[in-house]
Amino acid sequence: MMLSLYQGVMTLGAPAIELFLSRRVERGKEDRQRLCERRGVAGLPRPDGELIWLHASSVGESVAALVLIQQLLEAAPNRHVLVTTGTVTSARMMASRLPDRAFHQFVPVDRPAWVRRFLDHWRPDLALIMESEFWPAQLVHAHTNGIPIVLINARMSDRSFSRWRLAGPLARPLFSIFDLVLATNADQASRFTALGAARVQISGNLKQAARALPFEPDAAALSDQIAGRMVWFAASTHTGEDAPVLDAHLTLRDEHPGLLAVIAPRHPHRGPEIAAMARERGLAVALRSAGEPVLSGTDLYIADTLGEMALFFHIADIVFVAGSLVPVGGHNPAEPAHFNAAILFGPLMSKNTEIASEMTDREAAIRLTGAGDLAPTVDALLKDQARRDLLAQNARRYVEDGAGILEAILENIAPYLADHADDHPADHPAGPQS
Repeated sequence: MMLSLYQGVMTLGAPAIELFLSRRVERGKEDRQRLCERRGVAGLPRPDGELIWLHASSVGESVAALVLIQQLLEAAPNRHVLVTTGTVTSARMMASRLPDRAFHQFVPVDRPAWVRRFLDHWRPDLALIMESEFWPAQLVHAHTNGIPIVLINARMSDRSFSRWRLAGPLARPLFSIFDLVLATNADQASRFTALGAARVQISGNLKQAARALPFEPDAAALSDQIAGRMVWFAASTHTGEDAPVLDAHLTLRDEHPGLLAVIAPRHPHRGPEIAAMARERGLAVALRSAGEPVLSGTDLYIADTLGEMALFFHIADIVFVAGSLVPVGGHNPAEPAHFNAAILFGPLMSKNTEIASEMTDREAAIRLTGAGDLAPTVDALLKDQARRDLLAQNARRYVEDGAGILEAILENIAPYLADHADDHPADHPAGPQS
């Protein structure tokens, strides 16, 4: 009943949805040239052969899925992967990162007619949903079309779990649609079971298994510009985090002459804004988007570009994983763990709770209690190479241990792939398992 009511509201709400999309276009949050994809109109033809649809909400989830996508494609030469996301930033990132036989489309807004149009064109053989993207119309119509649906890296925050429990008449029919839920840990598995998922298993966190980000060829040139200076890097900052980083650097540069700070804003268009804030504080700034080099007197380098995160992880001695001083939920601290850097993050890591806790427990990262810890923590690490080396070594071991997680996920979804069409998922034991 509740699912039918939801779909009715989304059907009748077309004018409001169109207004919503128009406003997002004006704010740069939608790609005007590809807006029809949000209405379920395909921008590409469907390839022949098996097609897996993988949906991720944004950059973090889609980047984490890359290692899985690669393995799925390597296992079958006639297989293709359709990746959908809902943000412009993730679309740009995927355009440069997806392997052959994988391609990106914007996910349709969850209006029944648009979802049906999307599914009628693509006809996926399997749907893989990353983490916590629960769109009722998408799930209902995929299920109606006989498409197996597997939730990968399934996780749910305390707040979301409370809300879904209150929405019982909607939650149980919705979560029972999933053919399989692969949860990140036992606590998460119990949540999905409580909400009505029939088959829940524990696979671990795919973000721990992510491969090192691809290395850009510009590393040598940038290293020559830096000329042996110590570097600390604030990765993927959001509004409200740049000022604490700049203020920390003002404190640090007096104690550590020659120290270079690098800021990579999560949204590159914010580069000039950050540069203005830095210049107001008397910092000498270079903008990467403007082609400005790092000079001996440069205090701050603003990496306001896309697809170059690995370059700055590579040159950094210390990496601060942002999105963790403001209520964004924190970015994935396992990404810089492949590089030889000490890692720290703030207290607000709700989107990567398990990884943040595991890394701090294994002395592979440092959790700050707030922005006030930033300068003293970086200062202490700059003065203690042995401590930096220990953190970096433990971080590398942490991501190396993630290989088994990918294997577990692949093993669990194998019965739903074309190569295993004769297998019967229902024969597998139900309920949370480790």
